[in-house]
Amino acid sequence: MGFVKQKISPCLWFDTQAEDAAKFYTSVFKNSRVKQISRYGEAGREVHGKAAGSVMVVDFEIEGQTFTALNGGPHFKFNEAVSFQVMCDTQAEIDEFWSKLAAGGREGQCGWLKDKYGLSWQVVPSELPQMMTEAGGERLNRIIDAVMKMKKFDLETLRRAHAGPA
Repeated sequence: MGFVKQKISPCLWFDTQAEDAAKFYTSVFKNSRVKQISRYGEAGREVHGKAAGSVMVVDFEIEGQTFTALNGGPHFKFNEAVSFQVMCDTQAEIDEFWSKLAAGGREGQCGWLKDKYGLSWQVVPSELPQMMTEAGGERLNRIIDAVMKMKKFDLETLRRAHAGPA
């Protein structure tokens, strides 16, 4: 019984792209790996409609976090109601994750993007939550104003907004 490493694990529903998506995500993040691939059999075919031998579930891991990718069919699509945050310590890290995750997808506002599979991500400077928590009044207004004008976050601009007028 050594399969489950964490109590709660995200399950991502795909039509047929579970294996491709898992390989993509594990290529974007260091310390990642595809753990196992399960395939459909003949049983239940009248319900799932998948060919025997096709990929059913891919278990993968990113930075110690376990994920499941399921080929469940075209019934459900991702939307912005659920996203994954990638906390970044440097502008170079922000730039790297942004370019890799947005490739073939769509850039959004305020650090949000959709990858080529339609999954939403937030690529966020790790210091932004602290900046916003300790800020108040005009300082908070400057930070929020800067955030609202950005697609990909610019860490120096956020730091200047936090610091205020020179």
